[in-house]
Amino acid sequence: MLAYIKGTLEMKMTEYVVIDVGGLGYKIFMSEVGIEKLGNIGENVKVHTYYRVREDDISIYGFNTLEELKMFELLLGVSGVGAKTALAMLAVCEPSEFALAVIAEDVKTLTGIPGIGPKSAKRIILELKDKMKKEQQVEEIKNQIENKEPTKLQKAIENRDKIEEATAALQVLGYNKKEIDKAFEKAEIQDKTTEELIKIGLKLLGR
Repeated sequence: MLAYIKGTLEMKMTEYVVIDVGGLGYKIFMSEVGIEKLGNIGENVKVHTYYRVREDDISIYGFNTLEELKMFELLLGVSGVGAKTALAMLAVCEPSEFALAVIAEDVKTLTGIPGIGPKSAKRIILELKDKMKKEQQVEEIKNQIENKEPTKLQKAIENRDKIEEATAALQVLGYNKKEIDKAFEKAEIQDKTTEELIKIGLKLLGR
């Protein structure tokens, strides 16, 4: 198993790069965004890798970060999702955004990714939601023990939970969810308490 490959970037193509390591050229498949971020020809680069072995194919897939590699591995574990689809998802969706969409069961966001239809989005949510929730809970506990700041994803999940609580409260007051969502889209609602979100909602909705 190859954990990573570090060497001289010799070639950048649309779907793959070639990295020279001691005279050996490794062909590594990456997303277009990943290739753009990697660096310039002749520079020393490092990519985290996934070594994929099939009866008729042996391929290496590369990633700029361990988070992207983890997302790729999770996606390959979903029935019906292949390596090409997983790379395409990485090209348009950050790992934190993808995880948040799965945990929040946000089918709309997932179907905005090329190659993912409603059925595939629901399958991804069904198969990955519990795994991702568990990972985030473990990460949150680790951060608390080490006195680290919450991750971007953890903050996003907290914000979403507060928005859902505020939305439920506003619905009790007679507003429908569509007009509430529309109002919140126009406001600065990040890092606000539930009470502050309710006040913002009432102001925007005219009561």
